[in-house]
Amino acid sequence: MDRDFRVADLSAEKVAEINEFQKKLRNETNQNIVLIAYEPGTTK
Repeated sequence: MDRDFRVADLSAEKVAEINEFQKKLRNETNQNIVLIAYEPGTTK
């Protein structure tokens, strides 16, 4: 089952918070961390 996903519509403030959290996790784990904000779309 394939799904379409859209990038979540977030304020600049929320994007900055996500970026800071990614940085914090990266520093704590020594791993590359990527958080993705999305909205579910339709099922194909």
